[in-house]
Amino acid sequence: MAAGGRSVACCTAVLLAAALLLSAPTATEAYDSLDPNGNITIKWDIMQWTPDGYVAVVTMFNYQQFRHIGAPGWQLGWTWAKKEVIWSMVGAQTTEQGDCSKFKGNTPHCCKKDPTIVDLLPGTPYNMQIANCCKAGVINTFNQDPANAASSFQISVGLAGTTNKTVKVPKNFTLKTPGPGYTCGRAIVGRPTKFFTSDGRRATQALMTWNVTCTYSQFLAQKTPSCCVSLSSFYNDTIVNCPTCSCGCQNPSGSNCVNEDSPNLQSAIDGPGKWTGQPLVQCTSHMCPIRIHWHVKLNYKEYWRVKITITNFNFRMNYTQWNLVVQHPNFDNITQLFSFNYKPLTPYGGGISK
Repeated sequence: MAAGGRSVACCTAVLLAAALLLSAPTATEAYDSLDPNGNITIKWDIMQWTPDGYVAVVTMFNYQQFRHIGAPGWQLGWTWAKKEVIWSMVGAQTTEQGDCSKFKGNTPHCCKKDPTIVDLLPGTPYNMQIANCCKAGVINTFNQDPANAASSFQISVGLAGTTNKTVKVPKNFTLKTPGPGYTCGRAIVGRPTKFFTSDGRRATQALMTWNVTCTYSQFLAQKTPSCCVSLSSFYNDTIVNCPTCSCGCQNPSGSNCVNEDSPNLQSAIDGPGKWTGQPLVQCTSHMCPIRIHWHVKLNYKEYWRVKITITNFNFRMNYTQWNLVVQHPNFDNITQLFSFNYKPLTPYGGGISK
């Protein structure tokens, strides 16, 4: 990557202070300072009434600028307002059925007061799919990949109201991806969603619609930094490594990390933290799941060039569709980029790039 303007030597401290979400906000509510208007919007559209409830389509839209929801995907939860049950689902499933012993004959898909929903996997039979489902819970950002920025499922709810006045919206929505970090507001009933035919000549609408907005905070997701930065340059053989204990320190027993050549590596990967998003990091002095190395290749008065190397030390995450967010005073004057796609973020003006 090449940029014009001032010498890079005066700017390395800025990089150390502002690399990939290196510092976490101190607020206890979800807020992403690098994407203050970004959110996950959950739209719940009731499409038809049934004898004891309704059929709805639930869609999640990722309106964040750079934060994808990667594998193993999203987990959506809520608490029913009354004694609702889920008779059936298409495009998703609950993680537990719960106690349905009081039902004779037809057994609901889920009887839990607080169900947790997960997406189905690619390759799911067509009769169990709807549009925008079955991506293993992966949702890209609308800003970068609008065609894959939504995830949907259909749900048939029983023991619920059968009119707009008797239906009660669920409470206490939660969104995990799969770990924490998101805070969801209450469901707000709004104008029914309209659906247009492919030729645009006719519109139908949902019988009732409510929306839930979920926002992200790095502090809620992880109290330690998510990466560290090391530095080197062409004019010096010294490498400035990540500071010791940048993202935490090894336990004396080494139980909070694992070596790459450990015979217990696979069993540790498949351990209790596999489905909760808990990182399993390689034992290093910095103990970070990600290391970003910034190497100065050229440094002239007119321009400078650096090579950025990102190394994954988290055995549980592939980071297939990663984004690197860096704040630097010269990134509003980039002249050439190799291997990466680049786009400026301007929530408060220039200077933040991904």
